Amino acid sequence: MSKRRIKKIAIIGSGIMGSGIACHFANIGVDVLLLDIVPRELNDKEKAKGLTLEDKVVRNRLVNDALTASIKSKPAPLYHNSFKNRITTGNLEDDIAKVKDVDWIMEVVVERLDIKQQVFEKLEKHRTPGTLITSNTSGIPIKFMSEGRSEDFQKHFCGTHFFNPARYLKLFEIIPGPKTDASVLEFLNGYGEQFLGKTSVVAKDTPAFIGNRIGIFSIQSLFHAVKDLDLTIEEVDKLSGPVIGRPKSATFRTVDVVGLDTLVHVANGIYENCKEDERLELFKLPDFINTMMENKWLGSKTKQGFYKKTVSAESKKEILSLDLNTLEYREKKRAKFATLELTKTIDKVVDRFKVLVKGKDKAGEFYRKSFAALFAYVSNRIPEITDDLYKIDDAMKAGFGWEHGPFQIWDAIGVEAGIEMMKAEGLEPNAWVNEMLASGSTSFYSIKDGATYAYDIPKKSQEKIPGQDSFIILDNIRKSNEVFKNSGVVVEDLGDGILNVEFQSKMNTIGGDVLAGLNKAIDIAEKDFAGLVVGNQAANFSVGANIGMIFMMAAEQEYDELNMAIKYFQDSMMRMRYSSIPTVAAPHGMALGGGCELSMHADKVVAAAETYIGLVEFGVGVIPGGGGSKEMTLRASDTFKKGDVQLNTLQEYFLTIGMAKVATSAYEAFDLGILQKGKDVVVVNKDRQIAVAKQHAKLMADMGYTQPVKRKDVKVLGKQALSMFMVGTDSMQDSKYISEHDRKIANKLGYVMAGGDLSEPTLVSEQYLLDLEREAFLSLCTERKTLERIQHMLTKGKPLRN
Repeated sequence: MSKRRIKKIAIIGSGIMGSGIACHFANIGVDVLLLDIVPRELNDKEKAKGLTLEDKVVRNRLVNDALTASIKSKPAPLYHNSFKNRITTGNLEDDIAKVKDVDWIMEVVVERLDIKQQVFEKLEKHRTPGTLITSNTSGIPIKFMSEGRSEDFQKHFCGTHFFNPARYLKLFEIIPGPKTDASVLEFLNGYGEQFLGKTSVVAKDTPAFIGNRIGIFSIQSLFHAVKDLDLTIEEVDKLSGPVIGRPKSATFRTVDVVGLDTLVHVANGIYENCKEDERLELFKLPDFINTMMENKWLGSKTKQGFYKKTVSAESKKEILSLDLNTLEYREKKRAKFATLELTKTIDKVVDRFKVLVKGKDKAGEFYRKSFAALFAYVSNRIPEITDDLYKIDDAMKAGFGWEHGPFQIWDAIGVEAGIEMMKAEGLEPNAWVNEMLASGSTSFYSIKDGATYAYDIPKKSQEKIPGQDSFIILDNIRKSNEVFKNSGVVVEDLGDGILNVEFQSKMNTIGGDVLAGLNKAIDIAEKDFAGLVVGNQAANFSVGANIGMIFMMAAEQEYDELNMAIKYFQDSMMRMRYSSIPTVAAPHGMALGGGCELSMHADKVVAAAETYIGLVEFGVGVIPGGGGSKEMTLRASDTFKKGDVQLNTLQEYFLTIGMAKVATSAYEAFDLGILQKGKDVVVVNKDRQIAVAKQHAKLMADMGYTQPVKRKDVKVLGKQALSMFMVGTDSMQDSKYISEHDRKIANKLGYVMAGGDLSEPTLVSEQYLLDLEREAFLSLCTERKTLERIQHMLTKGKPLRN
């Protein structure tokens, strides 16, 4: 990658996309200048204040209002609220000259070519030669936008298409113009992946580029299938959701969230501009879509779309579904298919596809028809929209949240079996697919030496996909590099003397087998290796301890066994901290309860920016019992200063547990004391996380890691703190903020964090606190209300307040 540095960026246009992109650049530490137009008239508030159109507050009203709305929106566009201070706002009349000082100018104005061209004309007067200039268009041809601009402008100009919301969706499409310099594309490709945390995909300048071209085809295909197969919208959403590795919102709920008008705009654009597309008629809108557009049933933004939230006569919230035959709303119908029942025991999505397409019911027919159409369509888009099949898969996974791209699904079913499915539907793959089979390649992808290869159509051979050297893909090395395996974990050799322990339990919960595997991994690492990473590439790092096991032991009153199980958990966490090799935890997604405790006991945490981490045990009626209560007490002690603030500091850590606070990003976890500044690090691109964690483990080992000495200097405040906690919990119960059982849990936690009822502040060992923690945990497990909460969590998946 070139030595170009992005220290400051100008975002032109502060709408939902512009403000969202500005926030994400602020997330990664870039200084952002966000500009928009000047209002043409005063609003009522401004008139009442006697302001004029010349006042700065008026001139920047549009940009400031838009940014404020974005920052307040959910899900939050910022990793941390303080990052908003990295964004400076202004307007395109008073502040446009400031673009001369930025390293990148990105246009995010309304999707009209004439307006974009006017903006570029103004910007070129102030742009410093050599500055990157890009457009976030979702479909306007790049070649038209830079017409009439200077050679330097055109050389540094291309499309950079983010998906909304910019923080969360990983696709970053880069679309070259006719004169874009190759070094610019190379830089943006690398920058998107390394700095923005995106999956960068260079696309050709064709309508809707890659992601939306395939994504809208897939949705339109389902729009037509729903009538052809006489399916309800609930049935389609059941079939096109998590069962095949797609988001829970599936098809129709996704359209409601995005907005039907947005989808129609893109679909019409493809229909008008892709006359050579062999499936052109599919992009014609079905009658029910036209009716919905006329009725303004656009989804969430108009309070109704395919689904509609209502309140019944009994004041009960309900979600109604649209009947596509009558176009009237009705009660939701439960969708059930025999074919889906066959996949319930198949944990890996990729292994379900073969079963799904063989289904004998309507679901099987749905999958055969929809996959056959998708496979034929994507094969025909090469080389039109891209020369590389893996880019289509990358775009669908990163832009639409698919776990597997079309060619990966085709591989899972079998290339020849996919062709047979097409023939049954009167379809044919593009000629290059049959040429691939004739050349001896029986799949689109292959794995070699831990790297992924994809079929290269011009070369007629499997070629290594570029850009993998920064990643460690566990799926690719799990079998070849396995060092140990049990039912809970796989331990892999990452190379350079570093092991990785990867959880394999459901939702990566931590039970006996996982703890046994973790201890075995430390044994092996201490004997033959230099360091240990605890990480995986599932959707979530770990949702915590196996509460089903805890419930069974508590319900059967097997308290000795439960005591031993909790002690084993505590001892395993202490082993993470006090082994002779460096340990690095790599949390991402949900890292709750025991997953959080494990992270807090590692020598170092390399967290993905999108990590939702916290000690949530209060929700099931207990306190953190795997070292979490002890650790928060220790961390409070380490931050004590002389004077009266010690109680206040301890109370902050107490409330983090007592209110079951969960950080909504790794950066927020520093505020909660879960991550530690100067020790733990954050990685924006989750794909790099295992590799970065390995580097840190190796660095610690290379620098001469010495096993730490167990702590005996944790300052606890005794009765002084205990009194404060009890007064607080009594007050909260009296005010009806918490239940009697909540107060009991909080008092137990307070007892642990105070170090018991010691008469004065005392220095104690970690083991002393662990014993108090375990005793409190066990006593709560004897409570009927605790068992009710655990059972409710197991059956309903959410906490019970009793």
